[in-house]
Amino acid sequence: MRRLSIVFHHAGGGHRSAAEALRDVLTRNQSPWDVTLVNLQDLLDPLDIMRRATGVRIQDSYNLILRKGWTRFTPPLLVLLQALIRASHARVVKQLRAYWAEHPADLVLSVIPHFNRALAISLRNGEDTPFATLLTDLADYPPRFWIEPQSQYIIVGTERARQQALALGHPPDRIFQTSGMILKPRFYERKTIDRVRERTGLGLEPNRLTGIVLFGGHGSRVMIDIVKQLDRTSTEMQLILLCGHNRKLAAQLKNLKTRKRILVEGFATNVDYYMSLADFFIGKPGPGSISEALQFHLPVIVESNASTLPQERYNAQWITEKGFGIVVASFDSIASAVERLLEPASFDDLRRNVSRYSNRALLEVPEILEKCWSSSAQQRSSPGRLLRVSG
Repeated sequence: MRRLSIVFHHAGGGHRSAAEALRDVLTRNQSPWDVTLVNLQDLLDPLDIMRRATGVRIQDSYNLILRKGWTRFTPPLLVLLQALIRASHARVVKQLRAYWAEHPADLVLSVIPHFNRALAISLRNGEDTPFATLLTDLADYPPRFWIEPQSQYIIVGTERARQQALALGHPPDRIFQTSGMILKPRFYERKTIDRVRERTGLGLEPNRLTGIVLFGGHGSRVMIDIVKQLDRTSTEMQLILLCGHNRKLAAQLKNLKTRKRILVEGFATNVDYYMSLADFFIGKPGPGSISEALQFHLPVIVESNASTLPQERYNAQWITEKGFGIVVASFDSIASAVERLLEPASFDDLRRNVSRYSNRALLEVPEILEKCWSSSAQQRSSPGRLLRVSG
């Protein structure tokens, strides 16, 4: 068995989800890989400058920003984070090399940003373990975010990200483009569902247009405003509201007196089930949420403004370019946006566009890993192999 180490952390849910999804599919398909998930935050905790200064881990501070909705402050905080990472680069590389010495791998895959330069350099020690970076965003947010010159292989989900890798000098045969973002295995299982029966069982109207509102694992107070605005419209619709771990938000939504039917749920492990009951999506432009909605061919409505995470701003542009939905500057205009979306001619066009979306990334990446391994093995066996860029 070949040893595959997938490096992830808990800052946001997408990195961990991608790592776990890959591990699950590789284990299920009896691949030649023995998969280990490596939590970089745990490994680098002794070097966490922010934790020593404030008592809060870097990943926890990021998740707090998401929960509180303080995303407007992320650009300057991102600059600070990258400065701290650069200042601790030598120590990070030393720590990583010590780990690889005790836990050698035949291939290392990173599904996280910021640390890919250090990861790549740490693996150039003795055996020169091949290293690949898999973006869990639709595009890079340069500089020093996802794509680094030192990475051997780059795996991306859009043409924009592929062009960014090419612009940094990565050879075309070292860049692999998948059909989308990695999703959990259940999002690739097309199950037949009786929507009339399921909606009725949940207390919803069986044949009414249904929107699903989702703002990550901790929800958002803007969901209350969205419900109130849409409840005042004459548009016939109903809403499924997934609040994540935010019990206070779920309780507030359940206490709302609305004319339109709403279904309020807390943290759901079966988001795919609720997606299958919906006709359109409302939420933040996160790559995971967007990709999940599109996998069920749901037109989307997202917001993009100064408070949008900088690495997610291209996602809104991508939605517009592909004709997958409507982008609003503020959810203050959600009522008119939904009315535009559900106008019959517009809705038909959008549904036609999203129906062409076909994401098989989870099944494509294992084949790409084989190509990375084979390419690296050939390179190592070649007596005239070229020296790579130094760190």
